Amino acid sequence: MASRTVSWLLARSISSSGPRSALLSRGKKLGLVSRGGIHRYNSTAAAAEEPITPPVTVPHTQLLINGKFVDAASGRTFQTLDPRTGELIANVAEGDAEDVNRAVAAARKAFDEGPWPRLPAFERQKILLKCADLVDKHNDEIAALETWDNGKPYEQAAKVEVPMFARLFRYYAGWADKIHGLTVPADGPYHVQTLHEPIGVAGQIIPWNFPLLMFAWKVGPALATGNTIVLKTAEQTPLSALYVARLFHEAGLPEGVLNIISGFGPTAGAALASHMDVDKLAFTGSTETGKIVLELGAKSNLKPVTLELGGKSPFIVCEDADVDQAVELAHFALFFNQGQCCCAGSRTFVHEKVYDEFVEKAKVRASRRSVGDPFKAGIEQGPQVDSEQFEKILKYIRSGVECGATLETGGERFGSKGYYVQPTVFSNVKDDMLIAKDEIFGPVQSILKFKDLNEVIKRSNATRYGLAAGVFTQNIDTANTLIRALRVGTVWVNTFDIFDAAIPFGGYKMSGHGREKGIYSLSNYLQVKAVVTPLKNPAWL
Repeated sequence: MASRTVSWLLARSISSSGPRSALLSRGKKLGLVSRGGIHRYNSTAAAAEEPITPPVTVPHTQLLINGKFVDAASGRTFQTLDPRTGELIANVAEGDAEDVNRAVAAARKAFDEGPWPRLPAFERQKILLKCADLVDKHNDEIAALETWDNGKPYEQAAKVEVPMFARLFRYYAGWADKIHGLTVPADGPYHVQTLHEPIGVAGQIIPWNFPLLMFAWKVGPALATGNTIVLKTAEQTPLSALYVARLFHEAGLPEGVLNIISGFGPTAGAALASHMDVDKLAFTGSTETGKIVLELGAKSNLKPVTLELGGKSPFIVCEDADVDQAVELAHFALFFNQGQCCCAGSRTFVHEKVYDEFVEKAKVRASRRSVGDPFKAGIEQGPQVDSEQFEKILKYIRSGVECGATLETGGERFGSKGYYVQPTVFSNVKDDMLIAKDEIFGPVQSILKFKDLNEVIKRSNATRYGLAAGVFTQNIDTANTLIRALRVGTVWVNTFDIFDAAIPFGGYKMSGHGREKGIYSLSNYLQVKAVVTPLKNPAWL
């Protein structure tokens, strides 16, 4: 179901394509004008529209500790803002070290004394399945909260991400009663077995770009394997995690098993990463912050750390490509989720034989991308998550212009309110430009030219990142050459952003340690214990 929902989003994008005349006609309706060969957006119409009132209220703004919603110990709160306007959505409890201590104590007691790790695995499975059922029941409210807090299109949240969340928990529920060790032969009269035991209290820190899905990627395997959790949400997007955590308790999750702390990285995040009673850490975010989390985990109790970090993924369009299809897929690979995706295909390498045609069509496709209120039907791109990300993207765009890349379209703010950025395309991008090296995390496509496979392999791998890559070719030999040569954790061939629950995800190099999703993610939350007992007069060995 997960892969089907993403495929639906991509199919919807491709089906909106049409003849060039139709694209230009639609561009005029969207307020696109051309100045000096660069497509520009006329955003006065968008600026005049009043934001749509979200079809949901904010039910929870407190911390969730030991099964109860409570204020922060300090009494402090922080603002979570609507990225469409920059205006207040709600004041949310600001957790800090004292609140982390309370949450970890609750999780520790739930693990050491509570029922969760002692329940028959089949009983844990039933609770996780009920959690998924409740998420399905409240799909629209959860999606509305996610869109309001994050800015992603409501259709994406409601039709892709919330259903994928439920699918992930059904997947992990299926694993709960299938986790077991081995019987191992030994050189002598001994019975040897291995036990796969829950690791204990898991500290988890999730990002703001996919709050619900990152919650599922981390909480799902930890609960299925019998652990307890303290999860810190991103300060930009605290609302959806609090909502679904309440549903988990409605489903029968015992008190203290899942605790949610909203707050900031230097306070709540650092306290969780360095806590001496946390047995394992999982973090998704920037590489720079990942280094800090890893260091805090090591300096405290040397806890194991799973890291899913940044990326600068190549999307390679070979000379035999169907250019129209390649343009659409490369567009999706970069602009999906406002470009705020760690594995975005943010270095679009195009063979020199089709480069000019590709650039022209990529420019037109970006120019007709529908930008606006994410609650409005048919909108492909909403605002960036906050003012900091908005300003960072515009700074990178200015850098691209200053370094000599050709700005083909976009490059400016969209509208006069909120954190909207025009879909932006650069051509004639060189490898040493910041827009080709740094993770922009925004709707900025950089198109680079290459001559042959050896060259594009070398250039694709010449980065500190190694999260993902896309390959677009009709030649199976070319595809196989690239698949094995690219130093990344995922290669998508003639597709992109397929995140099925069973497919492992993680990076090489400075894109992280470990894998999330699939069978590989279970090992993140298990300890392996060897048990050896002597055999008296064994009938066989």
